[in-house]
Amino acid sequence: MDALLAGTPSRCTVEDAYALCERLAKSHYENFTVGSWLLPRESRKHLYALYAFCRFVDDLGDEFEGNRLEALDFWEEEIHSCYGGTPKHPYTIALQQTISAFDIPKEPFLRLVQANRMDQATSRYATYRDLERYCQHSANPVGRLVLYVGGYRDQERQELSDYTCTALQLANFWQDVSRDYAMGRIYIPTEDLERFGCSEQQLALGVSTHAFRELMRFEVDRARELFRRGLGLVGTLDGHLKLDVALFSLGGLKVLDAIERQEYDVLRRRPKVSKAVKIRLMLGTMLKLRLLGRV
Repeated sequence: MDALLAGTPSRCTVEDAYALCERLAKSHYENFTVGSWLLPRESRKHLYALYAFCRFVDDLGDEFEGNRLEALDFWEEEIHSCYGGTPKHPYTIALQQTISAFDIPKEPFLRLVQANRMDQATSRYATYRDLERYCQHSANPVGRLVLYVGGYRDQERQELSDYTCTALQLANFWQDVSRDYAMGRIYIPTEDLERFGCSEQQLALGVSTHAFRELMRFEVDRARELFRRGLGLVGTLDGHLKLDVALFSLGGLKVLDAIERQEYDVLRRRPKVSKAVKIRLMLGTMLKLRLLGRV
């Protein structure tokens, strides 16, 4: 897959590999919370490696102009190479060191690749259970990977993280209904569309009826409940990871609040959380955790 390696060094040291991961992460800084940036550099580089892996596999699934399934096969081979082999791509060269440092299992990485394979074959979800299964591949592994880097391996925290990650994924879906439809994808389960008397044609025309807004109210409430279940994770963590998880959770809830403020009409205007709200949320969360002596 020479095309995938275009523009990367033919010989890449581990230090160079981490630097390239950092460059990618900083080019998408909005995906990192303040806690991530406050981590010591030696710890932060491992988050850069995780981010680079996740970002690249998503780009292969969404934007790669060649054969995407072949590209994803290549990326899966790179994962296997991280475990006792010699990876070729700078991102996986760095990732191999992170995997070794924290004894990270292979499964979460493979699930992320599989999620992007699912994207090539599936653009509609008949039931919520089907959508939930997709989130188990596309979102939940990310939370588990971050927990491994944070030194947490227990099932209880992983399950709490799954609630939060699924909720974050759903919040993103409900925020981007029109954008996803333009890409040919509908994440609202067909069973929910039918239950509320809505149709795909409404999404195509951008028609936000009372029935559609009630549908979105239902989906927002579903995501809020998942956030509620997952918030217990915050109290079990220490240091900057606690701050990161708190900010991700509260930020996701703010997205749901933004949807509610525009009366669940996500077709005519994409709900957004303003930069000022993000800053207040960040400062308020930091202050609260510091006053409680938890950061």
